[in-house]
Amino acid sequence: MSETVIVTGAAGFIGYHTAKNLLSKGKRVVAIDNFNDYYSVSLKEKRCEMLSENPNFSMHRLDIADAAALRRVFELSGAKHTIHLAAQAGVRYSVENPGVYVQSNLVGFANILECCRHLEHKHLVYASTSSVFGLNRTMPLSPHAGADHPVSFYAATKKANESMAHSYSHLFDLPTTGLRFFTVYGPWGRPDMALFKFTKAILAGQPIDVYNNGVMIRDFTYVEDIVEGVVRSLDAIPTRNPNWDAFSPDPATSSAPYRIFSIGNSVPVNLMDFIGAIENELRKKAIMNFMPIQPGDVMETNADPTALMNATGYKPSTTVNDGIKAFVAWYRDYFGE
Repeated sequence: MSETVIVTGAAGFIGYHTAKNLLSKGKRVVAIDNFNDYYSVSLKEKRCEMLSENPNFSMHRLDIADAAALRRVFELSGAKHTIHLAAQAGVRYSVENPGVYVQSNLVGFANILECCRHLEHKHLVYASTSSVFGLNRTMPLSPHAGADHPVSFYAATKKANESMAHSYSHLFDLPTTGLRFFTVYGPWGRPDMALFKFTKAILAGQPIDVYNNGVMIRDFTYVEDIVEGVVRSLDAIPTRNPNWDAFSPDPATSSAPYRIFSIGNSVPVNLMDFIGAIENELRKKAIMNFMPIQPGDVMETNADPTALMNATGYKPSTTVNDGIKAFVAWYRDYFGE
């Protein structure tokens, strides 16, 4: 039997692409997803349908907050590696519904850690987010810098995940790697994210909301570049840093087998230029509704993926123009536009 990897959130955007990548490498993927209705369930079902064409793929429909059900899947899988991508996403939604973030991102993550601990996993790779940097404006955003002032509850839960993972790495010698994703986009993307929303509205002749009056910068990162980093990280099992100094602590490493990486394109783009690239690809101008910055948003992101590059050979290669072109082609095909 080929190596088995558990992938949580496999019906989601990044989870789908991750599972697809692993399957292409001959891995057996044991997938977990609860198919919640935060956005279109039919899109998640279609992703799952595509993955299910491979006999090495199996889907288990359950909520990671259900500890007993999760434990059964882990036990039956025989897996020793997990890529944990299941979470309640969305910065703005966390302002309105913090309770769902507690269940998924905190309770659910604690259950994942317990399964990995008791079943002696060799490595847990999990999704964090660039949002944890919060008020930190020192660019580019390095995992070796501080991230102690998140400005959204979503970011706070992800920062908590990093702390929870560290405690398990320290107490139980469980190797954990947290990946801080920077604005992931591409085919099969989430309908609540900017590229999807902008494309849909522009094609329909409807206005798009442009926050902070368009004065924003994002490190947009193409999904296949992200996934390449995720999968490479699986084999880069962290070890204890023998030079870690408790009097001058490095947040990205530890005396425990624990690592944090920034994973992004490292080529930040102005929001207005991003919109312009969408307009060029659609050959249609956007109607813009300029608005103030929203609670929980940050003005700028810019990844420093140097540590990940050194550890895994990760190197993003997709330009924003090429990435938008690929997304629009998928969108037109999927929706018959």
